[in-house]
Amino acid sequence: MSDVIVTARELTRTFGAFTAVDRVSFEVERGEVFGFLGSNGAGKTTTIRMLCGLLAPSSGSASVAGFDVASEADQIKRRVGYMSQRFSLYDDLTVAENLRFWGGAYGLFGDRIDRRAAWAMTTAGLEEQCDELVRELPGGYRQRLALGAALLHEPPVVFLDEPTGGVDPAARRRFWDLIDELAAGGTTVFVTTHYMDEAERCHRVALMHAGRLIGLDSIPALKRTFPADSVVEISCPRCAQALVTLEALPGVSEVALFGETLHAVLEHSGGLEALRAELAARGFEPAQVRAILPSLEDVFIRAITEAEAGEAVPTTGGAT
Repeated sequence: MSDVIVTARELTRTFGAFTAVDRVSFEVERGEVFGFLGSNGAGKTTTIRMLCGLLAPSSGSASVAGFDVASEADQIKRRVGYMSQRFSLYDDLTVAENLRFWGGAYGLFGDRIDRRAAWAMTTAGLEEQCDELVRELPGGYRQRLALGAALLHEPPVVFLDEPTGGVDPAARRRFWDLIDELAAGGTTVFVTTHYMDEAERCHRVALMHAGRLIGLDSIPALKRTFPADSVVEISCPRCAQALVTLEALPGVSEVALFGETLHAVLEHSGGLEALRAELAARGFEPAQVRAILPSLEDVFIRAITEAEAGEAVPTTGGAT
């Protein structure tokens, strides 16, 4: 049997004439790391707030851990962990004091709160900082503490809204190691992020744009929507000028700078030699053109382009 723990059906939220979330549907299974990828204003946070029971849907339906978000919001709040974009712990309390406070807020008392607070400090790697004021902690430590606090009551689902914003790459890597451990233990992790490398670590990714779901599947499946050899890397002199030239060529749908190279998306597979010849004819020699696997950024940009053009975007890949 399927072990679906989060379900959304045509979930919609409006604010006056503005539609923040527009008929979004998906399912998430127990133990899955489910990523929400999209720019600011795409509807990610609004969707999470509805799923956490913090915001009522305007229409559609959703359930989390078997409870309806519209009629059983209080039940959901007691059974999920939520880590918002803004750091929500108390700067003037120590690490240990914050954990005890939030444990009490979740209804933990006695031996259980002692055990869970000790677990959270160990899991977050904060045993040596237990008596430090939170305001004195580096950003990565604060984020790990916030995650530990959100998990004190052992929720089956945890929602993380851009949890690693503003922390260094090493801290982000450590944070995602914790997410992997949680998922391996059966916790469902619903996470929004702007970082493509983080999205690559999700089991599946939902692509959001202008309040709509424009793609949903595993990363390999999303990348396979590109025809073989249609994404190429180009190394040549004067890349900035070459970009302008490539944008004007027929059969080239997208071009972008990637460091000291260019990435181009061709409308049809193949054509590498023809592209190399075009560059040489325009004075961009020596030019090297090779087919590469599309990046998740390539997938996202293409999905946005097709959505804005009104083309159908694959949103396959239901709960796996």
